[in-house]
Amino acid sequence: MRYRSIMLAACGMMMLGACAKKAPPAPPPPPPPPGAVAGSHAADRDGDGIVDGYYTSDGIYHPYAPPAPPPPPPAPTRRGERG
Repeated sequence: MRYRSIMLAACGMMMLGACAKKAPPAPPPPPPPPGAVAGSHAADRDGDGIVDGYYTSDGIYHPYAPPAPPPPPPAPTRRGERG
């Protein structure tokens, strides 16, 4: 008799388990921003809240934009009467 009650309970759990809702799949991760490599980590080096570049898995920082060129040299000083 005990075997029959165990089988009845097991069948009941299997029937209820078939009616249970399945969890939706996890959403895919967002695509990397333009210029980044998939699997890299975003970096905000100056702390302004805007992503400036990314770190690859080997720890190397890659900026999104090349650094600004240096300012032009100052104009030559004027000498003499007419400059």
